[in-house]
Amino acid sequence: MNRKQRTELLSRRAALTKLAAGGALGLLGAGGLMGYMQKALAAGSLPATPGIHHVKGPVMVDTTRASIGLVIRPGQTVTTGPGAEAVYILGSDAFVQRANSKVSFNDNTGAEVMRVITGTILSVFGKGKRQLVTNTATIGIRGTACYIEAEATRTYFCLCYGEAEITPSGDPKQKTTIRTEHHDHPIYINASGDKIMAPAQVINHTDQELVMLENLVGRWPAFYGKGGSKY
Repeated sequence: MNRKQRTELLSRRAALTKLAAGGALGLLGAGGLMGYMQKALAAGSLPATPGIHHVKGPVMVDTTRASIGLVIRPGQTVTTGPGAEAVYILGSDAFVQRANSKVSFNDNTGAEVMRVITGTILSVFGKGKRQLVTNTATIGIRGTACYIEAEATRTYFCLCYGEAEITPSGDPKQKTTIRTEHHDHPIYINASGDKIMAPAQVINHTDQELVMLENLVGRWPAFYGKGGSKY
């Protein structure tokens, strides 16, 4: 290990230990993803390999009960039951999928597609095009991070940082592009009504989680080191 690599390792250890001390969420604790991250840092195995890295409760990949190390492939669906949670990597992307959620992945002419059928997921993406689909919107992004809560008639969408082109299913003419640096423009995308897209607040996801996910794939969030975080 050269000097630059050692400095980066120590920086990651210090940052992740600080986050764990904050106790933001269960997955950051010693028995959750934080414990895994500390072991991975000690072993020098970050960025991590694709597959599932944290499981709590009933999690299925298609008809297979999820376990640590199981690889998720294009065309498969990840389903979490009550009280469940899964952290996993696909290529250069990493995800925290919450309870009672169903998310499928496939490839469509070179643009990777993630369909959030129902529920909640926090995602960080590497370079390249991605298309996110919910019941009320199609969202095109490149190398960014976002948080989605998908319901039958409404989608909550927070572009944590980056750029996204949002096309509401209820009125495609209202297609819009948003750019954010730090959770600047959360919105609700409704299936119908006078306000297809309405302003929202930042809810139910944290910068600590984004730091953890980006570190899993060998990156830092865009906001990191730019004056701290408040979420």
